[in-house]
Amino acid sequence: MDKLQSVINRIRPLDQEAMRRAQARQDNLTKPKGSLGLLEELSVKVAGIQGVAQPRIRDKVIITMAGDHGVAAEGVSLFPQEVTVQMVYNFLRGGAAINVLARHVGARVVVVDLGVATDLEPHPELLVKKVAYGTKNMAQGPAMSREEAIQSIEAGIEIVESELSRGMDIVGTGDMGIGNTTSSSAIVAALTGAPVADVTGRGTGIDDERLAHKVRTIERALAVNRPDPADPLDVLAKVGGLEIGAIAGVVLGAAAHRRPVVIDGFISGAGALVAAGLAPQVKDYLIAAHLSVELGHRLVLERLGLTPLLNLSLRLGEGTGAALGISLVEAAVKVLDEMTTFADAGVSEAVE
Repeated sequence: MDKLQSVINRIRPLDQEAMRRAQARQDNLTKPKGSLGLLEELSVKVAGIQGVAQPRIRDKVIITMAGDHGVAAEGVSLFPQEVTVQMVYNFLRGGAAINVLARHVGARVVVVDLGVATDLEPHPELLVKKVAYGTKNMAQGPAMSREEAIQSIEAGIEIVESELSRGMDIVGTGDMGIGNTTSSSAIVAALTGAPVADVTGRGTGIDDERLAHKVRTIERALAVNRPDPADPLDVLAKVGGLEIGAIAGVVLGAAAHRRPVVIDGFISGAGALVAAGLAPQVKDYLIAAHLSVELGHRLVLERLGLTPLLNLSLRLGEGTGAALGISLVEAAVKVLDEMTTFADAGVSEAVE
């Protein structure tokens, strides 16, 4: 807990002077003011995050967290729990969607075992931060202890600190864990007070009957555990997931070190919501890659005050949307840094 509090205490507001200078440069580039829309806003935001008027992004990292969920035993997913470990091996072989998209945008993928329900074979690209062998079934009691929830968040912070030493100008969040949309819906319902049915989607593609069962399962978990919406750690412990806690830790750790965080979809959004509950100022460091088709994602982004960059009907997770989002953030800062001003290019400015 000391580490967590120390990191929270380090998070500072964005650098307003860097943002002012970045905006002034944007307004003098060879284009009508505001004509690049959200790309201009992004570049100014990253300037404020990094504390420099002309930020640059070279080292791009996507951290894909894996963890199993005891609530999978309730039959809330279309896929069996063993898919979690099978997909981790797929990540390590470079064969998953996140690997393809990360290669496409020039980002490295960090695969982390936070709580896979079995021991994974050693691999040079696998980072093991296992807090437990999956969570317990939240429909019957707390998913984890408060201490495990804190450990998962601090593991995420430690991963950020480790990646910074390798070079990291921007980080994207990703996830893998059968049952994690169920935990994410429970977190969102608990923290926002929204009805469970309004924030619960089809996850892996379940039909109407199983969706209704999923909603009932989450409602039962909330009734059994009574998580305190004023205490994000209590919510995470009672109905969350280990990889979701680690995503919250990545958000907090990156913000403390003034790095932009591109969050993926619904699961990453739930983790970011936990982080924002612990340290509201992290919202300024977040960039929403896309709007997921998962039902509760729009509410999450509204609570975080974020506008999604893309709307591609994605619902895969893994960090796939974050990879695409990172490419847009990189494009935005390149425009700010590499475009010439009217004066430098000898181009006439607009006549007032």
